[in-house]
Formats: sequence, structure tokens, C-alpha cells
Amino acid sequence: MPADVPQRAESSERSTRSQPPRGSVVSAVEVRRSARRRRTVSAYREGDRTIVLIPARMSEAEEQRWVGVMLDKLAAQESKRLLGDTELAERAGLLSEQYFQGRARPSSVKWVTNQNTRWGSCTPAEGSIRLSHRLQGMPEYVVDYVLLHELAHLLVPGHGPRFWRLLEAYPRTERARGYLEGVVAAERLPHLPAARSEPDARED
Repeated sequence: MPADVPQRAESSERSTRSQPPRGSVVSAVEVRRSARRRRTVSAYREGDRTIVLIPARMSEAEEQRWVGVMLDKLAAQESKRLLGDTELAERAGLLSEQYFQGRARPSSVKWVTNQNTRWGSCTPAEGSIRLSHRLQGMPEYVVDYVLLHELAHLLVPGHGPRFWRLLEAYPRTERARGYLEGVVAAERLPHLPAARSEPDARED
């Protein structure tokens, strides 16, 4: 069964909701079945949801397998569009202008691979910001929240009321924090044994 990733949904499709596979960093998956769709499976992002389009006659087992396949496919495509350190610094500058009137001015912003227990860190005395590589591939609004969190530390070192008032300016603060908390919770779940590999499913 060929798989493709379209830019928008088919308007006539019936929708159902399902939970993402264990370990997925996507907060919700919406599966849409269509009687017109016979062979292809497609997927795309819509905000913090993933929409998966499948044929109406597909079994529940096939649905779950293809949801996993398409989540992996999307993640692989998105990983090719990751921000480099230069783009990350530019993004931080834009966010500072938008939410902090440009008052937070980091001297450096970069990805690091030695932060496995924190999403980001800041050294106010140096003006340096470091983001964990584990954020790469997560939704843009989550990365923006972590950047804003560390930018706020350039203005307020601690986590007191003044610090959190700064972050209230970002409308997706609570959603991003919930997303990251979900990722941490998923990582603490016991891992099931790996499933036996199967050949790609194709319909005659």
C-alpha cells in the first residue's frame, strides 16, 4: 500500500479519534476513514495533532500499524528541516522582539547534546542559551516555549512570580508545558518487547 503525505485533508472523510502510539511525542492522532480511498494512506500535521487518512475498509489492526508508520514518516521528514544554531539564534531574537520588546538579548543560542535531564539552560552572566537536542523534531510551539523560557531568565534569573508573568505573554505556555510533561511521563513507562517485523501491507 503506497503512502503519501498531503498538505490538506479530504473534506468528505469521516473522522474518529485515537490515542497516539506509546512513546509518540504527538499529543493527539485523528484517523479519518474514507470510502473513496482504496489503497493509499496519507498523513499531515494540523497544529499539535496528526491527521491520518485511511481507506474505510481497513481493519483496526491495520489502522494502528499505519498510524505508527505515518508518524515515523512525518518525523523523518521534519527532522530534515531542523533549525541550525544560526536559525535558532535568529528565532530567539524574533521571539524576544515579539514577547519581551527585545529586552532579552542572548550572546549565543545553540543546540547541545549533553542535556538529557533539562530541555534548556541559560547562563545570565554570559548571556548564553543552550537547548537540548531532544527538542529537535518537536512542534515549533514547544521549541518556541523553551526558547522563551530561557530568554526570560536573561531578564529574571529565578522562577518567581515575575518570571512566570513574563511567560504569560506567550499564549501556548500551558500547552507546551503539558506537551513536555507528557513526553517525560511517556519516557517513564515500561517498554513493551519489540513487535515482530512484518512486510509492508499491500492490497490486491
